[in-house]
Amino acid sequence: MFEQSFKNIDNILHTDSGCATELDYVEQTSWILFLKYLDDLEEDKKKAASLAGKKYEYILAPEYRWNNWACPKNGGGKLDHNKALDGDDLKDFVNNKLFSYLKKFKAEEPNTIEYKIGEIFSELKNKISSGYKLREILNIVDGMHFRLYEEKHELSHLYEAKIKNMGNAGRNGGEYYTPRPLIKTIIKVVAPKIGDTIYDGACGSAGFLVEAYNYLTENQSKLSSGQMATLQNKTFYGKEIKSLAYIIGIMNMILHGIEAPNIRHMNTLAENINDIQEKNRYSIILANPPFGAGIGREIQQNFPIKTGETAFLFLQHFIKILKAGGKAGIVIKNTFLSNTDNASVSLRKLLLESCNLHTVLDLPGGAFQGAGVKTVVLFFEKGTSTKKVWFYQLNLARNLGKGNPLNENDLAEFVKLQKTKTNSDNSWSVDVKDIDQKTFDLSVKNPNKNDEVALREPKDILEEMKKLDKESEEIFKKINQFL
Repeated sequence: MFEQSFKNIDNILHTDSGCATELDYVEQTSWILFLKYLDDLEEDKKKAASLAGKKYEYILAPEYRWNNWACPKNGGGKLDHNKALDGDDLKDFVNNKLFSYLKKFKAEEPNTIEYKIGEIFSELKNKISSGYKLREILNIVDGMHFRLYEEKHELSHLYEAKIKNMGNAGRNGGEYYTPRPLIKTIIKVVAPKIGDTIYDGACGSAGFLVEAYNYLTENQSKLSSGQMATLQNKTFYGKEIKSLAYIIGIMNMILHGIEAPNIRHMNTLAENINDIQEKNRYSIILANPPFGAGIGREIQQNFPIKTGETAFLFLQHFIKILKAGGKAGIVIKNTFLSNTDNASVSLRKLLLESCNLHTVLDLPGGAFQGAGVKTVVLFFEKGTSTKKVWFYQLNLARNLGKGNPLNENDLAEFVKLQKTKTNSDNSWSVDVKDIDQKTFDLSVKNPNKNDEVALREPKDILEEMKKLDKESEEIFKKINQFL
């Protein structure tokens, strides 16, 4: 229904001087889609109130509703060109009136649609420099609707595709896009239930939360109104520091059916983990926290294990904020398993002693587009110490890349074997009592692979170099004889 509409919007943005990248295209499409979604939502609520014999109070004042400023209609339901703003008039209204008005909703109660309106429009600005091109986009979006399930379903898939393109657009793509086959696999293993509270403290575009919602709704024959209310209001929680990712995350969840997403725009690591209380804890954590060094000392003071590595601070946060008996599936750099610095060793010790790290999934290089690091997924439950770790090494017969991405079939054997922690050519178990009790080294060493080259002694290597030097000298002598 809407695929061509999305392409047409991108084509218009591509010719506008204010939008330069795929990131800009998604951002600008998002705020316009959001306002159209809000208009449809208000009309649905008005209809429901009318059927119940009640009067509906609109969120937005009349002049800021879609049908008044974006696409006013004439008696025949067509765009009223006499009332519709265009060019500089439209641009001035959006920049100077509309955005200023919408920002004020940030004063409302958090976790309401009103508060989300205020947050979104406090964090972005209209980058579409041509009012005429903005008019063209508004006319296209006016033809999109968020009323029927089929309409929302298609819009959510198209929006996911845009996020994927954005994720592949640059070297920071991983901030916005974790491969969906991997997310779905992690959720299958963690297996959340309705009533769980699901948390991602570095939620980006909310891929984990969206797929968890899909998992919980698709695996139920029919949800009661109470279960649906629980999913809408008391299940999914996220935090995100970056403005663009935050906005896209909210829009992504809305398109997938969560009306007022519980995502907060904040720096998760700025919270002292000693301040986390039982009421703050969650029963499920699903996350792919950002990797990278350079975290300042003021942030490190919030954690008992001091380190400049972002992901290691997030892992401490996740362990602390997980409820006793809670379950987690977290993506992290594979070097976490073997680094010998004090922070890495201390963190592995903390994880093994406070949680049951029952499964480690070792992913091949190329699993993440645009990211040059190898990763593993840690699956653990909080409350009992680790006795045995089951490892699975994903060995594929092809190299992963843009043309050959990871798919769910690649991970099917892992999901099947993980249920019983079965040993195979790609999987094995390690007793924690057998690992080095000083370093707690958990390196992925597949005992079924015997193709590793044995490392030679330095003395043998030097002897080999001398021998090769001597042979080279003899060859050069013979060549000189012919010159």
